Amino acid sequence: MPGPASSKLGFSLGLLRAGWGGAVAAWVGFTAPTVCLLLLFARMAAALGTGPAGRGLLHGLQLAAVCIVAHAVWAMARALCPDWTRRAVAALAAAATLLLPFGTAQWFVVGGGALLAAAPASPAGQRRSAPGVRVGLTALAAFLLLLAVALVIPSEGACAVACQFYAIGAMVFGGGHVVLPLLNESLVARQWIDPATLTATYGAVQAMPGPLFSIAAALGMQLHAPFAGPGVALAALGAIFLPGLLLQVSALGLYGALQHRKRLHAALQGVNAAVVGLLAATLWSPLGSTALRDPADLLLALVCVAALIAARLPPLAIVAICAAFGVLHSVATG
Repeated sequence: MPGPASSKLGFSLGLLRAGWGGAVAAWVGFTAPTVCLLLLFARMAAALGTGPAGRGLLHGLQLAAVCIVAHAVWAMARALCPDWTRRAVAALAAAATLLLPFGTAQWFVVGGGALLAAAPASPAGQRRSAPGVRVGLTALAAFLLLLAVALVIPSEGACAVACQFYAIGAMVFGGGHVVLPLLNESLVARQWIDPATLTATYGAVQAMPGPLFSIAAALGMQLHAPFAGPGVALAALGAIFLPGLLLQVSALGLYGALQHRKRLHAALQGVNAAVVGLLAATLWSPLGSTALRDPADLLLALVCVAALIAARLPPLAIVAICAAFGVLHSVATG
């Protein structure tokens, strides 16, 4: 399923425990702390970039994003590409992402990964879902209708932002880090935000609690005029989470009918392998090309990735190390 697993799990537990009100309360309670911190960061980001220390801090956050995404590529490749078939899918996906024009790469990658998959998975055990089949089908229909609207119907202003973030939320398979290449495809390529702001905000979100999708709120505050503002931030936040939550409701209602479909499991395995390649391509461009400015940056990134893999250093520590390096390096060099 697309979307962050942690948010969907909390949403589902709230739904099973206290109905639709419980589902909304669980999602809001889980997401609100991160959103508040990121909105504060978005307000401060412009002021931070005016002096050497502030510019160094933002550059350090970009370096942290490179390190954490590199670690994510390594970990996801180990977990989601255990055989040569799925490794080939990932390699083709990375090449397609780097070579195909804007607006087509992510669809080719996800669709191609599903078609190329050839390793069926064993179905999970049975469970009884709270919503019924009718609710599941209704949620699935709503997901597809909104996706068609987001992709086909032209829109402006906050509506255009919501459509883009809904389409992004519908495409994030295999882990929250996959949101980065989709944000780059949808926002940077449209010149709604610059690459440095995107990567710095992505680095900042690694130091926050809660789901990575909350980055949508901070980006909504920093989009180029006339899009930016609190209303746009909330629209982006709701839109990026909505497709995953709709599909989660659909899955709870339809799980009993779908759990034995081995081809469906195989297709999802192919999708997961493809998004490893999608994320690897984004690590090369725009992350690496934006953040790695000199040999010192590259050396720090390699050391931090090694610390994440070998020493299992937490991402928050990597953010702190890179931020401190960025500030000191910027102040020292002027």
